Amino acid sequence: MLILIIVLSGIRSSFGQVRAIDGETIPAEKLDRFIKTKMDSLKLPGLSIAVINDGKIVYHRALGLANIDSNKKVDDSTVFEAASLSKTTFAFLVMKLAEEGRIDLDKPLYEYLPNPEIDYDDRYKLITARMCLDHTTGFPNWRSDMKGAQLYIQFTPGTKYSYSGEGYEYLANVVAHTMHVSLKNLGQLYAQQVSIPLGLQHFYFTWNDFLEQHKATGYYGGHPGSRWHPVIFRAASSLHTEAVDYARFLIAVMNSKGLKGASIDEMLKEQISIPNDTVGSHDAFGLGFYMEPTKYGIRYAHNGSNGDFTSGFIFYRKQKFGYVFFTNCENGGEFNKALRSFLIGSK
Repeated sequence: MLILIIVLSGIRSSFGQVRAIDGETIPAEKLDRFIKTKMDSLKLPGLSIAVINDGKIVYHRALGLANIDSNKKVDDSTVFEAASLSKTTFAFLVMKLAEEGRIDLDKPLYEYLPNPEIDYDDRYKLITARMCLDHTTGFPNWRSDMKGAQLYIQFTPGTKYSYSGEGYEYLANVVAHTMHVSLKNLGQLYAQQVSIPLGLQHFYFTWNDFLEQHKATGYYGGHPGSRWHPVIFRAASSLHTEAVDYARFLIAVMNSKGLKGASIDEMLKEQISIPNDTVGSHDAFGLGFYMEPTKYGIRYAHNGSNGDFTSGFIFYRKQKFGYVFFTNCENGGEFNKALRSFLIGSK
């Protein structure tokens, strides 16, 4: 069993409690115990977590081990691979560029930058930035899923949902080309357009000296994973961050900060419906956000997995309630299910 060292942050509930979505108050100590129990049972080496009430961070913990062999503790400076939570933050940049007239969400991307990897299929000329952001390009998640690693289109773009990292990477190439920067330097543009204006201190898409010192080691099956040093900006997966900065990003979305209200509304609007198991209901995808109907309103969410790092967030816009977490192993999905149930409330 892991021995968890709790590093307390200066960001915490002034009354020592968190409010669940149904209004139930949860003492911080109770949430601490819940998290410790789940970390032990799921064998999470380390964790960075933040909870948002009324658009403010009311609870933050940096827990466990960043590296098991060296017994290095997770602290407030420890960063994790955000995995697919990168996509949501990249969507924010695209909306910013759309506001500036640099990108048209509905202009075919080949008109900005032809893609010779897929030009054998004329349907690719239908693909737009909007389709990349709402996962309706028709691309597979990753081409490596098929023999030969050939990029292909599964259906007419824009007609239905199919989650795709490939779509985000194509759009990142278009953004870099349009803004006259390389993928290696696209992270600098992101910092200028998003991170600095929103006060996000640790939002890194490419490797740097800070990550060398502060990145947690990822684990899969109890064994260290390969240490990823992303050299180029990967819109689908390369963000490195921690819970406080990502919570600040979510709060900016809740408060329409950094983008016009109309742009945030567009991101959080249903773009494509996704069938679910409930009669008369469906899930949906916005621009960078998964959407689920609940009795408390629309729940916006995203999960992330790079194998040895997993992550997740949820938030409710009207209540300005949510949470985000990062962990350095493959079991974050199970932790997310338990945490979501715990913070939705017991009533």
